[in-house]
Amino acid sequence: LQKNYKLQNKVLLLASYFFYGFWDFRFLGLIFISTVVDYYVGSHLGKTENVKTRKRLVSISIIVNLGILAFFKYYNFFADSLNDLFSIFGYQFNSLTLDVILPVGISFYTFQTLSYSIDVYRKKMPPCKDFFDFALFVSFFPQLVAGPVERAQKLIPQIQGPRILNWAQIQVGIYMIIMGLFQKVLVADNIAVVVNSTFENLQIHSGLDVMIATVAFSFQIFCDFAGYSLIARGLSKIMGFELMLNFNLPYFAINPSDFWKRWHISLSSWLRDYLYIPLGGNRVSSSRTNFNLFITMALGGLWHGAAWNFIVWGIFHGVILIIY
Repeated sequence: LQKNYKLQNKVLLLASYFFYGFWDFRFLGLIFISTVVDYYVGSHLGKTENVKTRKRLVSISIIVNLGILAFFKYYNFFADSLNDLFSIFGYQFNSLTLDVILPVGISFYTFQTLSYSIDVYRKKMPPCKDFFDFALFVSFFPQLVAGPVERAQKLIPQIQGPRILNWAQIQVGIYMIIMGLFQKVLVADNIAVVVNSTFENLQIHSGLDVMIATVAFSFQIFCDFAGYSLIARGLSKIMGFELMLNFNLPYFAINPSDFWKRWHISLSSWLRDYLYIPLGGNRVSSSRTNFNLFITMALGGLWHGAAWNFIVWGIFHGVILIIY
C-alpha cells in the first residue's frame, strides 16, 4: 500500500470521474476546467512574488470558478427574478431563461477547489506539483457531490503520501457507513413520508399537525445530510483518508453562534475563512460586523439553492446572529 500510493491515486481519479460521469458525462468537462485552471493558477503563484501578478492569478481562479457556478446554478434564477420585476410594469422577457441543467455537486467542488487557489495565494500551503494528485483532490468521489467541503491544506497532503491502513481503522470506517445508512435510509427517508404528506395536504391538517411535521423535518434534514457525510467519512477512512467532521450534535448548541460551529461545519467554516473574515469579520465597528454577518449568511443561503426562500432563510439566520 505504501509503495503504490501513486498508482492508487490514478485508480481513485478514474473511479471518481466514472462516478461523476455516470450521472452525465458531459459535466466532467466542468470539473476538468476547474481543475486545469486552478492547477495552472497554483503553479504560477508558486513561481512569482509580484503582488499584482499574484492578485491577477487568484482573480482568474475566482472569476472562472464562480462564473461557472453562477451560470449553471443561478442564471435562470436571476433571469426569472428580473422578468418578475419587469412584469410589474407590463414587460415580459421570457426569452432570457435558458434550458440549463444544474450539475450535481457543483457548489461543493467549486468551493473546494477555490480554497486551494486562495490558500496558495495566502501562502498557507505550497502549490501541488502533480496534476493527477490535484485532480483527485478536486474530484475525490466519496465527498464529491455533497461534501464535506474539504480544505486543500488537509486533503492534498493525504493524497501526496502513502496511506497506512489497519483493521481497527477499517472497522471504524464500516461502522460509520452503517450508522450513516441508518440515519439516511431508516430515519430520514421514513420521516420524509410523514413530513411530505403533511405539507402537500395542508388543507386537511391542523396547526398541531403542521408544527409536528416542522419539528420532524428538522430531524429529517439533519439525518439526511449528516448521514451522507458519515458515509463519505467512513468510505474514505477504509481507504486511508480522514475527512473532517461535518456535524457535531448541532441541536445541542447553546446559542446561534454555537449552532453554526456544529452544523455543516465544512461550509460554515469556509464562509467564515473566505468571506466573513476577508470582509473584516468582527475586527471592525459593530455596524460593519453586523453587515458582514448579514452578507455572509445571505450568500450562504443562496449557496444552498437558487431560490428566494433560500435567501430569506440565510437572511433570517443572519438577523438571528446579529441579535445574538
